[in-house]
Amino acid sequence: MVLRGVLIAGPTASGKSRLALERAQALGGIIVNTDALQVYDGLKLLTARPADADLAAAPHRLYGEVPAAQRFSTGDWARAAAKVIAESAGAPLIFAGGTGLYFETLTNGFADVPEVGAAALAAAEAAVEGLDREARGALILARDPLMAARLKAPDPQRVIRALAVLDETGRSLASFQDALQRPLLEGYELEKLVLNPDREVLRERIARRFVAMLDEGAIQEVEALLAHQLDPSLPLMKAIGVPEISDYLAGRSTREEMIERAVIATRQYAKRQRTWFRGRMADWNWV
Repeated sequence: MVLRGVLIAGPTASGKSRLALERAQALGGIIVNTDALQVYDGLKLLTARPADADLAAAPHRLYGEVPAAQRFSTGDWARAAAKVIAESAGAPLIFAGGTGLYFETLTNGFADVPEVGAAALAAAEAAVEGLDREARGALILARDPLMAARLKAPDPQRVIRALAVLDETGRSLASFQDALQRPLLEGYELEKLVLNPDREVLRERIARRFVAMLDEGAIQEVEALLAHQLDPSLPLMKAIGVPEISDYLAGRSTREEMIERAVIATRQYAKRQRTWFRGRMADWNWV
């Protein structure tokens, strides 16, 4: 039996979920979430999880299954995805989302890095706060020479990650990266797609979608999330739209300012996604 997988990557608002549904219905397949935020059970609107009608139209896995108060690492996702693959009974699998590292685990394997606790993460963030690029490079070189040699650009996020793993485990992140697990879709016949809408089309789509999210209840979603008084460092608390709507609810901005800031943040995120895909998925089929 030929095992078939369809991988649909692309920036936010590029139409991944719609194409995934079309492929799943045509192939009789299962759609697997490949997005780091859609896995959580809060913010269905703001994270653009599939609508209820779409969820009913084809099998969907790993959508809205993780509590908002939980941290869910790439390793956690890989283990959950491996379980879905094992239970699929050979059905075609359609992986759709915008998290590049998740696609890496499917095609190239993954580094099974232990979960980092809040204390180690906070300490790493404090150590990096206020440092410029040169100072960040010097810090990671002094603390973790192995990772320093791999960080061509010691941006804050990568340095914080490396320091937090070192503090939590006593091992360099590089040592985990060197122990790659096998690709999750090893042996599968793969169709690899990157959706690549025209830049101006995507910009307009992002703006329209955020306003539609507000009209459908995104503000109430954020109110409900804030009522749980969760740790601000949790992934869902940092989701685009949460800080902007939080400021609006607190009277620190107008509705128009809230919309403008969220749309700008989403466009910037889409740009970062495209840059990542160009660097790591250049040999995929760009649509």
